[in-house]
Amino acid sequence: MKQKRIIIIGGGIVGSTAAFYLSQDPEMHVTLIDEGRGNATRAAAGIICPWLSQRRNKTWYHLVDRGAAFYLELMQDLQKAGMPQLPYKQTGTLVFKKKDSLLEKLATMAQERRNQSPMIGQLEVLKGQKLREQVPPLVTDQGAVLTHGGGRVDGGQLLDQLQGLFQQQGGQLLKGKAQLLANQQVQVGADLYDYDEIILAAGAWLPGLLTPLGYEVDIAPQKGQLLELETTFDTDTWPGCMLHGEIDILPFEGGKLVIGATHENDQGYDLSLDRKQIQQMKDIATSFIPDLAQCEISQTRVGTRAYTSDFLPFYGRLSQQPAILVASGLGSSGLTCGPFIGWQLAQSILGQKTGFDATPYSPDAYITVR
Repeated sequence: MKQKRIIIIGGGIVGSTAAFYLSQDPEMHVTLIDEGRGNATRAAAGIICPWLSQRRNKTWYHLVDRGAAFYLELMQDLQKAGMPQLPYKQTGTLVFKKKDSLLEKLATMAQERRNQSPMIGQLEVLKGQKLREQVPPLVTDQGAVLTHGGGRVDGGQLLDQLQGLFQQQGGQLLKGKAQLLANQQVQVGADLYDYDEIILAAGAWLPGLLTPLGYEVDIAPQKGQLLELETTFDTDTWPGCMLHGEIDILPFEGGKLVIGATHENDQGYDLSLDRKQIQQMKDIATSFIPDLAQCEISQTRVGTRAYTSDFLPFYGRLSQQPAILVASGLGSSGLTCGPFIGWQLAQSILGQKTGFDATPYSPDAYITVR
């Protein structure tokens, strides 16, 4: 039996998820190529809770809503493949507001959305002692909406598991910089690889792959930084905390807290650490949990996200070259919708229907011939 040759460029959340699912089919010979530089997913940890976002774009919300729900299916599939320690956990999410009127407005919106998205789970408006029962060292006059269905995930751990299972299932992982050539070939170093179909999931580096083929790509890089603190708190069951602006506090097992992240649109592909930004994020978290002032920063992460001019992601086949599938522009919601997008691309190659209308996310509006 001749296997179908599939190449995936980009080992982030989209590419690694697609590789995991495609490698389960014995008719597929799958090669995942990753340069290992600036990977947004590996640098990220995220709260999976899109339902309380007040972003008004319905097209975006429809995708991230399904993306969050897909996590339950993905975790089941990882368990079936032999992964005992899962990187995703539903511990709930607290979304803070400064005014009671804004808090009630948020709670009403969340209640309405729960009718269509039951994964939101139980909703509560908490203040004072009720909040401290969720996060004991919390000190704030603000209130928060708690959604019990909110989850959190460590991007690096998820990638390690997806790629590990991918290789156990017979997939080939290559480290190096890939160049897309004509006549359905990819070059990595001095080696050439033929493909029948290819997924380009290189995030902010997608323009560099497609420009030599005569395409213009509506993608720009966004720098993201975050930090980790090792604490003595029992954080295992804390809900994630979404503060004002762009700062979240993500609790993990063993007292680890991840704080971030920045959204820097003017730094290009720079991956250097900005200690001023890191300290500012720690200071914001400390204003809610004063005891964090005594905690040392144990680790920092820097990555590069991709975003489009209208801040919507895109994915699918190129109209003029249907053997090429692409995905990019996920921005800061990459951990939420990335696995669902990767699964859809895999199903497209496998010839399976997904039950989701991906037409609004077609790459045709973002990738044009020069």
